This record gives sequence, C-alpha cells and structure tokens, in this order.
Amino acid sequence: MNATRLAQSAYRDQSRSVRTDRGLEYDAFARITQRLVHAAGQDPRDIANLVAALHDNRRLWTILATDVADPQNPLPQSLRAQVVYLAQFCHHHSSAVLNTNASLQPLIDINTAIMRGLSDRRADQ
Repeated sequence: MNATRLAQSAYRDQSRSVRTDRGLEYDAFARITQRLVHAAGQDPRDIANLVAALHDNRRLWTILATDVADPQNPLPQSLRAQVVYLAQFCHHHSSAVLNTNASLQPLIDINTAIMRGLSDRRADQ
C-alpha cells in the first residue's frame, strides 16, 4: 500500500469516527426515505421493495419511539410525546399503504421534515 492510499484510509476512518448521533440519525432517515421514494415510483405489483421499505421505516420509528420512552432521554417531554405520536402514525399508515394502497407520500413527507430538522440542528452546532 502506498503513502497516498494509507493517508486516504486513515482520513476515511477518522471521518467516520467523528460522526454525531444527529448525523447518524439523518443518514438513517435519508437512506430509508430514499427507499420509500424508490418504492413509490415502482410498479404497484412489485410488492417486495414496498414491503422492505415500509418494514425498514417501521423499524426506524420503533427505535426512535423506544429511545424517547426511556426516562433518561434528555429531550423535552412534549417533543418525546410528538415522536411517539409520529411513530404510531407511521406504523398505522404503513398498514394502510399495504392494505388499501394508500399513498407513501405522507411517510416520505414526515421523514423529510425530520431530516430537515436534523440538518438545521447540525448546522447550528
């Protein structure tokens, strides 16, 4: 391995280690939201991609709801309650998408709004 590759490898590893929790949350939302957008543009008969995207989105929201339910979570109580409400809505609406062909757009919009909020907070730090 030459010196340039060694330097690139060292820099790349360091850049990963300084990521904030907020940055990791943003990346998770971005990745899953992109999957929802992709599923929304696919043939409705391609159920596998739709189910996988919805499942990942539900898992993300379950993790968030579990995190804010922890009494040690430092977020204000009102914000924690809003996150739980959004998690419940996302779970319910995901079922509606699967059962009644409801639109994915509300889920995409919610995730995008969360990403916007996470992005604004990252810029403030």
